[in-house]
Amino acid sequence: MKATIIGLGLIGGSMALDIQRLYENVLIIGIDSNEDHLNEAISLGLIHRKGNLKDDLDGDFVILAVPVDVALLLLPKILDNIAENTIVIDVGSTKKPICEVVENHPKRSNFLATHPIAGTEFSGPNAAIENLFEDKVNILCEIERTSYKKQEKALELFRKLNMRIRYMEPKSHDKHIAYVSHLSHISSFMLGKTVIEKEKDEKDIFDMAGSGFESTVRLAKSSPAMWTPIFRQNKKQIVKSLEEYIANLSTFKSFLESDDYEAIFNEMKNTNRIKEILK
Repeated sequence: MKATIIGLGLIGGSMALDIQRLYENVLIIGIDSNEDHLNEAISLGLIHRKGNLKDDLDGDFVILAVPVDVALLLLPKILDNIAENTIVIDVGSTKKPICEVVENHPKRSNFLATHPIAGTEFSGPNAAIENLFEDKVNILCEIERTSYKKQEKALELFRKLNMRIRYMEPKSHDKHIAYVSHLSHISSFMLGKTVIEKEKDEKDIFDMAGSGFESTVRLAKSSPAMWTPIFRQNKKQIVKSLEEYIANLSTFKSFLESDDYEAIFNEMKNTNRIKEILK
């Protein structure tokens, strides 16, 4: 078996580790625009050798794990050069643009659009961990446009990774992920910004920061190079989710200003049911 991983960060690196663990006699080839990442991936045992987009697209799998703006540029070129039996899988956080960019490509049936809901706030090859995808949801889009044999090959990999599969249209995916992922990252970044700006005047503010603050701003450690293109591609849905979020914040602020603590209590009590949803 041969797999080429393009993009050796958290997702691509973790996928490389798990494929090695799950398949015997597999050759993992790495491609990355950052030469330091390639060298680090080899030293960490994530990949067996470096590759290139000309000679190493003929294996069983090509995993595209690059920022979503780069994926739009690379995917058509990758499909131009793959072998007949190769399946290309992307793992990006936006799905409508990536599906649209190859909707009329002659080898569209060799491509499967996916989004594994897995990750941490860290990036780069050193962030890769085994079993990252264990019991995580993997959203598959337009699977009916992927040839049946290649669907089966991909689904076998996902079963071995012990992922939970959901099927969704690209537009619905981007709408829902704006609320549960993209908005979460924006909130984390802006809370971190607010406190950092306050810290300029009050140097001891971080001494008072407990686990609640740390967990809330954890996502602000995420890579801006990865997240800026995501925000750009999903702008319409993110703006809508931000408008609703800001409206809720404004309502809460107005309750405080008017000393309506019963309303504040009820707002929090009604939201407490999230404990039943996120067990």
